[in-house]
Amino acid sequence: MALNRTILDIHILQTVPPSNLNRDDTGTPKSATYGGVRRSRVSSQAWKRATRKAFAELLDPSELGIRTKKVVEVLADRILDLDPSLSRADAQGLAAETITTATGSKVVPARKSKQDGEDPAAESAYLMFLSGRQYDALAAMTVEGGKGGDVKALKEFFKDKENRSRVKQLVLTEHSVDIALFGRMVADSTDLNVDAAAQVAHALSVHAVEVESDYYTAVDDRNTDAETGAGMIGTVDFNSATLYRYAALDVNRLQENLGAGHDGARPAEPTRRAVTAFLEGFITSLPTGKINSFGNQTLPAAVIVKIRSRRPVSYVAAFEEPVTVGREGGFLTGSCAKLAEFVPDLEAGFGLSDGPEGWVVRVGRETKALEALGTSVTLPELLASVGDAVAARLAPEAAGRTADGSGPGTADAPDLAAELRA
Repeated sequence: MALNRTILDIHILQTVPPSNLNRDDTGTPKSATYGGVRRSRVSSQAWKRATRKAFAELLDPSELGIRTKKVVEVLADRILDLDPSLSRADAQGLAAETITTATGSKVVPARKSKQDGEDPAAESAYLMFLSGRQYDALAAMTVEGGKGGDVKALKEFFKDKENRSRVKQLVLTEHSVDIALFGRMVADSTDLNVDAAAQVAHALSVHAVEVESDYYTAVDDRNTDAETGAGMIGTVDFNSATLYRYAALDVNRLQENLGAGHDGARPAEPTRRAVTAFLEGFITSLPTGKINSFGNQTLPAAVIVKIRSRRPVSYVAAFEEPVTVGREGGFLTGSCAKLAEFVPDLEAGFGLSDGPEGWVVRVGRETKALEALGTSVTLPELLASVGDAVAARLAPEAAGRTADGSGPGTADAPDLAAELRA
């Protein structure tokens, strides 16, 4: 039986001018020591958040999730859409009972004060990540079991073993794209956890970086000529960097996460859409820390995407020895030269050079050294090519070939996430 494991590696070089994309508790840009020198760092969480925000323009809202403590409020709104005759208080009571039963998580009174004569909806003790379709399904079952807003009737409804099983299953099916990609943890019910299909590394500068400070003043517009001095003064820390960004996507895990609850069918198209959305969102997104102050709106100078069949591989070790400034200034040319030398050696040394399909999106003469690492494409061409390759590997029989193009095969694949955990 042919194995069809599909893993995407995304490598990005991106130059960022003076900025403060991701700051620590003191307001200073985050950093890390790598290769014995201090590097600029943008946290994995910051770029995941930016990628999720980009999904709003790439995917339909029905394909996305909502991560919030205000789960009762969100579900109550869906219940009221189905049964407008209910009062908001009744809808909130029903929603709280359903959330508790479905997730095993208790809800607590909201901390915010009473507004407009209504008590605020209860909240979960921690952020909860549910898809829009899961909220819709939970609302429908709540209205079914709690007719007329009767919480006691809903409790009796959920005492039935079959109904209790059904409501729990609703939270395990119809996962949104962002839940399937980034996972979900439910502290009170670990069986509801979803293993993430995507891994996003902390972005690191390829060179040593020093933090600088900008001293600024603001003038009071109502000051007269006789009134000198600033109305406000302050400082903001910043740096500039050429960043190496990396993410890995276990496409088989993504397909499993998305495919659950579809009567056992695992069509490739939803996974293809999720893959291309993740690619475009991750490549083009940018954390927005202090962006109004610095306007650091850049796009990557180079993107390398590889499809692998065994495990993800980062190229960050190419920059363990920090890049130094080139003769004409800049770090990009040196960064590309290091990658162009490191990648073939790595893949030949570990027996990877015969395999991975690869594509390169690049801008400018500084990135010319990367041409040999893959097929040169534009971003739209990259999305189309990777989407086609993923669809073919996930459904090789339909495509008439296996993952390596040799002939009929099977879509069955081992679980990379479980193997890595082991």
